[in-house]
Formats: sequence, structure tokens, C-alpha cells
Amino acid sequence: MPRSSRFSLASLFRRRTRGGQEAGGLPSGDARRQTMKHLRDFIDTRQGVEAYVEPPTAQIPATILLVATTGEWTRRRVPDEKTAFDLAGELGVPVYNVRFIGYPQRMRDWTSAQRRK
Repeated sequence: MPRSSRFSLASLFRRRTRGGQEAGGLPSGDARRQTMKHLRDFIDTRQGVEAYVEPPTAQIPATILLVATTGEWTRRRVPDEKTAFDLAGELGVPVYNVRFIGYPQRMRDWTSAQRRK
């Protein structure tokens, strides 16, 4: 007996797009330019920024994480790890692989302080 529901099992697994992102969650067109602008602005307005490349997970593609000397940070999705390393080189910041280096303590301290506020 057919159901007349608005939702189906297939709709649970359908890839959806969200504000300026492709189905895989990666930025497209204008969103890429905005991402680059955001990263450059972050670097230009903070001191001692370093990049950390995070590997992809089952739900999220690879990301690039920028961390300032104060511990303030920002994260953006990238298509793959190689792109993240290339992007850090283009931005002129030191780059590290989170798999081998881990996250800097200053980032964790800054995040903890923000949560207490």
C-alpha cells in the first residue's frame, strides 16, 4: 500500500546543497573567492598565522585551519589535502599536517577561554 508522505527513505540520503556549496560540501565559484578573501583577511589582520591541514573524515572533506599566535583560529573546507598545502604556500604561511604535529596548545587555550565567556 503506497504512502502519501512528503518524505521518503531516499530523501534521507539525497545530497543537498547549502548556501553556495556543491553537493559534497565543497565551496563553488563565488564561495571559493569568499573563502580565499576570508583566509587572506585572517592572515592580514593577525600575527604569526600558521596553517594546519586536517585530513578528510567520513562526513567532512579536508580542511585548512589557520591559527594565529593568540590562538584565534578559523577553518575552511578544501577539496583535498594537496590543495590545502598548495593554498598555504600561496598564502605564504608555514604549513603543518595535523596527523603528525597535532593541534597547537594556544588554539585549545583560546577555544577554552571563548567557551568560558
